Amino acid sequence: MSAKDIFHDGVRKGLEKEGWLITDDPLRIEMGDVEMYVDLGAEQVLAAEKESEKIAVEIKSFIGKSSISEFHTAIGQFSNYRIALEEKEPKRQLYLAVPLDIYSSFFELRFIQTVIQRLQIYLIIYDPIEEVIVEWKN
Repeated sequence: MSAKDIFHDGVRKGLEKEGWLITDDPLRIEMGDVEMYVDLGAEQVLAAEKESEKIAVEIKSFIGKSSISEFHTAIGQFSNYRIALEEKEPKRQLYLAVPLDIYSSFFELRFIQTVIQRLQIYLIIYDPIEEVIVEWKN
């Protein structure tokens, strides 16, 4: 199991502030001989439907030297997790959580936007200082 991201607890608190119940920290997915761990699993009861919405959240900080290198790693992990979730928990929606400052700069680049759109990556933009979710991008 990999180490928690530096902003892990802040994203968790932000989700909880929005009424999400953290059910897994981390969310373990096993396919055959491969074990994977998505940072968080959460659910929220939808009162009108009396069902719950389930999500998985992979948290990234992008604090390394190369944002594009970290992006490549994040996209690889995200793709693997999405395939595993489609097999094991098809109703759980996967999100990539990124800090507001990185979203406002790096994620606004045309190439990055193209990748996000083509791969249909859902994003959670979070403020690591205030520990709140700023925006959901589906």
